[in-house]
Amino acid sequence: MSTADLPMANNHQDPLRVRLTRQVEGIAPWDDQESVHATAVVKWIASRAPLYRVRKPNVPDPHLVSYFVVLNKREELLLVAHRNAGLWLPSGGHVEPGEDPWETVARECQEELHIPATPHPLAGDRPFFITTARTRGEGSHVDVSLWYVLEAETVTTYDRQEFDGVRWVTLPQILDEPADVLDPHMHRFTRKLIAAFG
Repeated sequence: MSTADLPMANNHQDPLRVRLTRQVEGIAPWDDQESVHATAVVKWIASRAPLYRVRKPNVPDPHLVSYFVVLNKREELLLVAHRNAGLWLPSGGHVEPGEDPWETVARECQEELHIPATPHPLAGDRPFFITTARTRGEGSHVDVSLWYVLEAETVTTYDRQEFDGVRWVTLPQILDEPADVLDPHMHRFTRKLIAAFG
């Protein structure tokens, strides 16, 4: 579905939805699962369903999230030990009402890792990957996640209220990690990243 297929009211009255649709459609799917997720997300955006979380932990369900994966020049990526999820994840956060997902990345990168959000040349300030996934634990809900790629060489401090720790991991090491300690789509994201690097 293209933005031309959206109802006319959406095109004129909700530029945020139009822009978000274009961002999702700009992602080149890595596999059939990503293609299915992207198609479903475009339909969700066009449905005029609420997009942004307005009450913790799960209202509305689903809602929009921006992930950002920080890479260094050695092609290691940064994972955080997320207290609530009990998983090793990329950093990220909920998109606030009316906020562009890239603005979420810039805000959350400062809040969580205390560094500026520097876009990686791989995708710039556009999302590289898209997923939908049900969260774990109390208040379980579906996160619609846009994954961005950033670059940084060091992270010396981080939000210790949200994370138990951080670590740099090579891409092959990610694939060796048990899937149940990571975001459920982390292996797929890593394979897409490896393929993009050629």
